[in-house]
This record gives sequence, C-alpha cells and structure tokens, in this order.
Amino acid sequence: MYHPSMRMIVFTILSTIHLVVPSTGFAYVHKHVRTTSVPVSSSWNRNWRQWSSGTDEDDSATPPVMMNKIDRLEDLKESLVRLCVGSSNGGTGTKPSLGDVLSVVRELESVAEEVGIGQASSSSGLLSGEWELLYAPEDVTRSSPFFWAFRNAFPENASQIFSITDAIPAPIKEVGPAYQTIDTDAKTFVSRVKVATLGGIATSVMTTRATLLGSEGVDGMRWRIDTTKPEDSTVLQKLGPLGKVLNDNSKPFPSGEILEKVRPGASEVIIRTTFCDEAVRISRDENYLDDVFVWKKKRDLATTSDV
Repeated sequence: MYHPSMRMIVFTILSTIHLVVPSTGFAYVHKHVRTTSVPVSSSWNRNWRQWSSGTDEDDSATPPVMMNKIDRLEDLKESLVRLCVGSSNGGTGTKPSLGDVLSVVRELESVAEEVGIGQASSSSGLLSGEWELLYAPEDVTRSSPFFWAFRNAFPENASQIFSITDAIPAPIKEVGPAYQTIDTDAKTFVSRVKVATLGGIATSVMTTRATLLGSEGVDGMRWRIDTTKPEDSTVLQKLGPLGKVLNDNSKPFPSGEILEKVRPGASEVIIRTTFCDEAVRISRDENYLDDVFVWKKKRDLATTSDV
C-alpha cells in the first residue's frame, strides 16, 4: 500500500530529480556495415546507404534477394531516424505518435531478423558506446532506467505521479538532450538527462548509474539501479570554485537502495534491445514492450569521456 512513509520516499526522489535538480545544482553483423555514428543532420539522404554499406566490398557473392532486403533495412533505418529526429532532445519538430514509430520499428525488426543484422544484442558487443536519444514515447526523462525502477516500486501510483511532473509546461521545465553510456565489459551504465527550469536560467544533468547483473536471453540485459545525482548545476557553477567543490563532492542519492526498501527487486530493470547495429538502437522496458526508445550511437567507447 501507498502509506505515509512511501510518500516521504516519493517526495524525496522526485524533489531530487525535478525540483532540487536545478537549484542544487547480436551474434551476426553484416560485413558491409561500418562502425560509424549515424549522421543525423540536414545532409541525411540516400547516400547514407553508400556510407553504411561501403563500396570497397564485392557484393557479387550476396544473393540479389538478400541484397534487396538489406537495402530495405537501410531504407527503414533512414525512415525511422527521419521520423524521430525532428523532435528529439528538445527539437522543435512535431513529435511523431507512438503508433507511427511502432509501425516502422516492427517492420525494421522483421527485416533485420530475416537478414541477421542487429540481432542478439546481449552478446554482439555493439551495445557499448555513447548513445543519444532520438525518441521516447513519453517525457524524455522516462528514457532513464531510474524511472523504470520507480515504476516497479510504485506500480499503482507511478503514472499519476509522472503525470504531475510531466504537466509542468515549458519554459518552466524543459528536458533534453538525453544520453546513455554503456560499457558491457565493465558492467556499467550511465544515463544523463538535462533538465532546465525558468527558461534555462537553472539547469543540471540528472545522472543515474547502474550495474550490469547479467543477460536475459539473446536481447535482454538486467541492470541494477545504484544512484541518482544532479550534476553540472548552473546554479553551483555561479559560485565559482566553491560550486565546483560542492558539485564534485556531493554524494549521489542512493535511489536503488531506497527503491529496494519500498519493494524488494524494484531496483532491477531489464532492458530489451531488439535491434542494435553500429548506428541505431531500439530498446524497451521488459514490462512495457510497446514503449520503444530509439537511440543513435554518438561515439564508440574508445572516444567517450570517462564515466
């Protein structure tokens, strides 16, 4: 039940994220796909197929039917990114409906499975890197697995609580961009979501850290939420060296531990990644498989900053 002590926990967590934040601051991969980030920009066009497939390989050994399907997959990836990118991470374009995104995603996943591209994300090694959010079905903050764990802890009340914070209009609250840095070898996961209030006067980055517990089938990974902390607060930055000291030394909120006290096991989430190649990733919450999150790879781990 949702008793008074839980109210205090909910208040503490949400105030940390939405209120305190600004004030305190796959087994087979096609040989032709190069390890490069998706060039999401005004120059995005059909030439991306040449960038993605390359021209230095001999395609004569690939059956024409298979090549047609691979071309179709590239078309679908391009369509998905075009659909999502205009409204991603604070963009001014109209956000597509979940139904429109799911329509493209489901066809993309079907074709990808036929040609064996982007599959078995738990073992392909392609998850590692820094990813930028292109589409979230709800508020951008919901891309953070902390909110998935919060929903595990408060299944009967989470939606109502989220609706209150989501209803805060711009420019009082603006969210994005959102990034995730994943290192499957080190078993680390860092989610960063920028939150701004009062027309950008006060901003910070809500940072959630998680630990990999293991694989769940060919496309799932179980993560344990560890901590949540507002970082890079512009309010603290105005304090100069003192603000930097406060930002660097303030302890993160033990969100995972608190959620475990509410409901044992709540801090663990399973991220299902049904498509992942060197450029695009499609992930879901195990418990809400119709809610898709679309990501583009920003850079590989070799060029990311330390997390």
